This record gives sequence, C-alpha cells and structure tokens, in this order.
Amino acid sequence: MTTSSSFSLSFSSSLLPQPKPIKPKAHSLHPSRARCPPISCAFTAPSETKKKRHWKQGEYPGFSESSGPSRSVDKKKTPIKNIKKKIDKKKEAKAWANTVTEALSDCIDKKQWLQALEVFEMLKEQPFYQPKEGTYMRLIVLMGKNRQPELARKLFDGMIDEGLEPTAELYTALLGAYCRSNDIDEAMLILEQMKTLPLCQPDVFTFSILIKACIDATRFDLVESLYEQMAEREISPNTVTQNTVLSGYGKAGRFDQMEKVLLGMLESTTCRPDVWTMNTIISVFGNMGDIEMMERWYEKFRNFGIEPETRTFNILIGAYGKKRMYDKMSTVMEYMRKLSFPWTTSTYNNVIEAFSDAGDAKNMEYTFDQMRSEGMKADTKTFCCLIRGFANAGIFHKVISSVQLAGKLEIPENTSFFNAVIYACAKADDLMEMERVFKRMKDKECKPDSTTYTLMMEAYRKEGMTDKAYDLELEKQILDGSNSKEDEQIEVSDESM
Repeated sequence: MTTSSSFSLSFSSSLLPQPKPIKPKAHSLHPSRARCPPISCAFTAPSETKKKRHWKQGEYPGFSESSGPSRSVDKKKTPIKNIKKKIDKKKEAKAWANTVTEALSDCIDKKQWLQALEVFEMLKEQPFYQPKEGTYMRLIVLMGKNRQPELARKLFDGMIDEGLEPTAELYTALLGAYCRSNDIDEAMLILEQMKTLPLCQPDVFTFSILIKACIDATRFDLVESLYEQMAEREISPNTVTQNTVLSGYGKAGRFDQMEKVLLGMLESTTCRPDVWTMNTIISVFGNMGDIEMMERWYEKFRNFGIEPETRTFNILIGAYGKKRMYDKMSTVMEYMRKLSFPWTTSTYNNVIEAFSDAGDAKNMEYTFDQMRSEGMKADTKTFCCLIRGFANAGIFHKVISSVQLAGKLEIPENTSFFNAVIYACAKADDLMEMERVFKRMKDKECKPDSTTYTLMMEAYRKEGMTDKAYDLELEKQILDGSNSKEDEQIEVSDESM
C-alpha cells in the first residue's frame, strides 16, 4: 500500500508545470544556495544556449530521478512482477496437478482401486481440476475389474451431478462392472435404461458384454433373449461375441446350439469365423478327449481357408498328450518346425505335462532340458508339471530339487504351485511336510482352493486321520462362504468417495 501511494503522488506531481529543473535534494539540503542557480543562469544565458542538452530517449528535462518518468517505468515493472508471481503460482499448481494426475494414472494401471479413489478425491478438491469423461471411464472400468460395482455406480452418478453428459460407452462400462460381479439382473436394468436414452443406445459391445456374463453364469435363456433384441435393433453380433458363445455352449455340452451358432457364422457375410473360432472349437473337443471330432473340425476350418497359428498347434499337442498319443504329438511338433512356427513355452509345457501325467520322468526331464537349452523361459506351470511328474514316478528327491530350482529362478509361487507340492507330499505319505507347505502357503497369503483341501483331506483319510479331514472340511466351508461375501461387500467408507 505504501509503494502504490508514493507512486501515485509522484505520478501526479509530474503532471504539474515546473518552470525550473531544480533537484529536490539540493533544495532540501542547502536552502541558502537554492536561489543562486537562477542568478547565474541570467548571466550565462548565451553559453547555456550553446551547451543545450540533447535529451536521450526516455529522459525529460525538469524531472528528478524520483519523479514521473522513472516512476512510469516502475509502473510497468510492478505489474510484470505480479504477473510473474501469478504465472509461477499457476506453474506450481499445474506441476502439482500433473504429478497427482500421473499418480492417479499409475494407480489405475496397477489396478490399485482404493488408492486411485483417494488420489481422485484429492484432485477433485482442487479448484483448477476438472475431471473429464475419460478419467471417469477408466475409474469405472477399474472398479468393475475389482468387483466394486457400487463404487462404479457412485462414480457414474457423481459424474452426472457435475454436469457431464453420460454416453453409451460410459453406460456400457457401468453395465460391465455389474457383469463382472455376476449381477446380471442389475446389468439388465442398465440395458433397459439405455434404451430410453436417445444418445445412449446400446451397441454390439454392450450386448457382447451381457452375453458373455450370461454364458459364464450359464444363463442360456437370457442369451437367446439378447440375440432377439439385437436382431430387433438390426445389430449383428461380431466374431468375438460368437466365439464367446461357442466356447460357453461347448463347455456346457450344448453341442446342438454350438453347431447352430457356428453354421450361422459360416453363412454370415459380416461375422465370419476366424482362427479364434477354430481354436475355440478344437479346444472344446480336445479338452473332452474327443480326438476324432477335434481332427474333423480342424480339417473343416482348413477347408474354409482358415490358417492355424501357434496356439492352434499347442491345443492339438495338449489334446494328443492327454490321450498319450505321442506319435501324433511328435508329428504336430515336426509340422510346426516345417512351417517355421516357433516352439513356445506353452508348447513345451504341453509336452512336459503329457509325460508328467504318465509318470515318464525320463522323457519329461529330457524335454525340460531341451527347453532350457533353446533359451525358453520356464514358468509356474512348467514346474507344477515337473513336481507332479517326479511325484508320479516316485522320485521324491527330484521333487525337492525342482522346488529349489523354482526358488532359484524366482518362479512365482501361486496356488497351483503349492497344490503341486502338496500333491507330491501326499504321494510320499509325508503328512508333516504337507502341513508345513500348507502353513507356508497361508503365510505367503496364497489362498487355498478346492483342489488344496481335496488333496489334503484325501491324504488324511488315507491315514485314518478323520478328525483332521473334518477340520479341513469345516475350514473349506468357512472359506467358501467368506469368498462369496467378499464379492458382494463394499468395505469403503462414504468419505473415500
């Protein structure tokens, strides 16, 4: 306030007429000499005209350093400083926003849904942050993937409250969140709501997500109803949708309906079968052990002009291996080499698994050595097969060495891995070691599944330890109950939203 007042006074004084260029400092310090300059100016007038000063640009006669012109320069400098401060503050705020926005994106990428919500709420409290449709889309999808449909609904409603218009894509994301939690009834309600909104009409992706959820829940009656609704709206199912339906019908043993869908694809001009269709069909029959049907459909797809891929051959190898048809398995592998298809980790795993199930430790170990010599990286399934294979062959010291090698190679120890070790312990009748493995499994926060409990209960019953088998049965029931509730409960307070 002091600077601005002195500035205004100086500026106003510069507008007043000033007859003489008298310096204020000389006048204030030496009042007796202040009258001398006018007298001397009268005597030396001619010389003054000769020594006339040529003022430089920006300089004005009769003004002191503290008068108007220099103050007018200050007038320009002061706003510049203020603007610079404002710019700096904006830059700092923008930098902070960018950092937090990056943190939000990082949480979403890492599927850390709770942290993502906390960061999002922190950003929303800032006046300069306006969340966009894309941010809400990513968060809603994240909630769906983590089975938090109610939080997805809160985000959706909050977005509308903030004035953002919903789109068909956002409604589809919300619908997908409920589908992932198997809440098909709520998803169907969202579909009906979309039908009433002219700008949010359901499309092929909306119906595809619902159809997949119905297939997974074996709600085949709803699948037919959704197909009819698509036909009424002149929406043609895409190949991805049809492949999902084919797989669902095949796994459920509904081969008549599967064949009906497949024939429809063959007759369609917009939804032709592809290599994924081939893989789906031969996988269904291969997993059933129906080699004849698998081979028949493989030839049919080849006649349709569909070329196989590496996964196709891996499916064939796995199917032949389970039936111990080693000659055909070898033929497919040689054919892959001939067509320059690489042998992948899955290729080797299928071969190792075939020998593992048969307890053929020699060929299993030879395949594993060949896999490593070719620089192929082993994964968790590789070691699960090795551990089970050595256990089936009764070579338990190699079970131990396989577990040690897995640790050395930092192979992830998931539920399947622990199940394989428990299987080996049960085979060796080493129940104490089995219990230690089970404890380590829990200590590493790796949840046991139905296979875990079945293996251990059978081992206890075999030794007549019915009380321990009963305790495990109760534990399994409690775990199954908690898992079902965990999918429905929302353990986040309203403050986090």
